[in-house]
Amino acid sequence: MSSERSQFHNAGTMLIRGGHLIDTAAGIDEKRDVILREGRVAEITAPGKAKLHPEEAADGSRILDARGLIVAPGLIDIHVHLREPGQTHKETIASGTAAAAAGGFTAVAAMPNTVPTNDTPEITRWMQAPERAASVRVFPIGAATRALKGEILNDYAALRAAGVVAVTDDGHPILKDNIMREVLKNATRHGLTVIQHAEDTRLTAGASMNEGPTAFRLGLRGMPPEAEYGLVERDIRLVTELARETKGTQAHLHVAHTSTAQAVAAVRQARRNGLRVTCEVAPHHFLLTEQHVACYDTHAKMNPPLRSEADRDAMIQGILDGVVDAIATDHAPHAAHEKEVEFERAPNGITGLETALGLCLQWLHGEWKLPLSRVLSLLSAQPAALLNLKGRGTLAVGSFADVVVFDPKAEWNYRIADTRSRSRNTPFDGWAMRGRVHYTISEGRLVYSL
Repeated sequence: MSSERSQFHNAGTMLIRGGHLIDTAAGIDEKRDVILREGRVAEITAPGKAKLHPEEAADGSRILDARGLIVAPGLIDIHVHLREPGQTHKETIASGTAAAAAGGFTAVAAMPNTVPTNDTPEITRWMQAPERAASVRVFPIGAATRALKGEILNDYAALRAAGVVAVTDDGHPILKDNIMREVLKNATRHGLTVIQHAEDTRLTAGASMNEGPTAFRLGLRGMPPEAEYGLVERDIRLVTELARETKGTQAHLHVAHTSTAQAVAAVRQARRNGLRVTCEVAPHHFLLTEQHVACYDTHAKMNPPLRSEADRDAMIQGILDGVVDAIATDHAPHAAHEKEVEFERAPNGITGLETALGLCLQWLHGEWKLPLSRVLSLLSAQPAALLNLKGRGTLAVGSFADVVVFDPKAEWNYRIADTRSRSRNTPFDGWAMRGRVHYTISEGRLVYSL
C-alpha cells in the first residue's frame, strides 16, 4: 500500500542481543537474538549466534543489549484519538505517537472524529503523510457514515484504497437498524471491520456517569447499562440475520470500549453461536469503578462511563477467560481548561498510551496472574488480527521490525508531568506500574529509549 511505504523510510540494521523473546503468534518464548534490516525482521537466532555483516558493523549499526529484558512484538492500540486534523490544542499526530512510542506501542489506529471528520480519502492520506511527523505507524479508521451522522454511508472502497483499516462512527452510535445493516454489508464486501460505539443515546441524553447509587448521591443523571448492552444485542441480531442471508459470509462486528457485564455476556454467546463478534476493554474499565468519580473528578469522566464493581469484575473475567480480544486504551486527550469545569460540562475521556502496559503488567499479570504471553497477545498479536494488519503483532522473519523491549520486573510510578502527550487528563497520575519500556522500535527505527 502506497501510504505504508511513504510514512517511514531509511531504516538500517539493528541487533537486539541477549533478550527473552516472547512472540505468541510465532510460538516463541525463550532467549533469542534478533536482527532487523531495512525495516523488517531479518533473522532470529539462538543467543550469541547472531552476526552482523562486516559492512554493517563498520557503518555503526546499532546493537541493543537486552540482557534481563523481554523482547516482544511492538504493541498495537486499535482505539486512539489523535485529534488531528482540527483540535491540535489537545493532541497532534506527532505528540500522540510520541506518547505511544514511550508506552511501547509501534502502531495505533486513529478514530475518525476529527475536525473535519475523516470520511474522505484525502483526509485519510493527509493523516499518514510524512509531514505529520508520526513516531509510529498510524492506521486511520474511517467514518462509517458521512460526518458521523448515522445516515449516509461513505465510499468504503475509496477509503480502504487510501489506507483505512476499519469503519466506525466512534463517539456516536449508529442507531438506525437499516443503516447499521447496510454498514455491515458494505464493510464486509470491502474486507473492513465494523467498530460500534454501543450507546443508545435515546437513553443517555443529559447523563454524565453510570446510573447507580453513586450518581444518585452526587445528584448526577446516570447512563443505564442497557444503553450499551441493548445496542450490542441489536447489532449481534443484525450480524446473525446477515449470516443467514449470505449463507456463510460473515460481517465482523467489533464492540469498542466494552464496559458492562451484559455486553460481555452477549459477545460470549455470539461467539458460541459461531459469529464473528469481537470486543475490546480499556484499562480504566477493568481497574476503576463509578466510585472513582468521588468528588466530581473530571479525570474519571469518560464514555462509556466507569461502571459498577460487578461490571468491572466482569471485564476482568472476560479478559481472563478469553472473551475479550484486545486491550485498547481509548486514548482521548483534552486540554486542561476543558476538564477544569463542572463535571457535567467536562468532555469525556482520558489519556492512556503511556500507562497501558504498566497497568496490564501490574494488575493483569501481577495481581490476577494472567500469563505474560497472554497479556502481550492482548496488546499486540490479537489487535493486529482484529484489523487484519499483515506483518504486525509478530516478529517472525519477514514481518515488520516493530519491537518493544522492556524490563518486566521494574517497578515505577507514572508521573503525568513527564507525559509526551499534549494533554494531562488521566486518573492514573502517581499510580504504581510494573514493566519499564527500555526501547521501542518502529519499522526498524529506534523511536524511544529510556
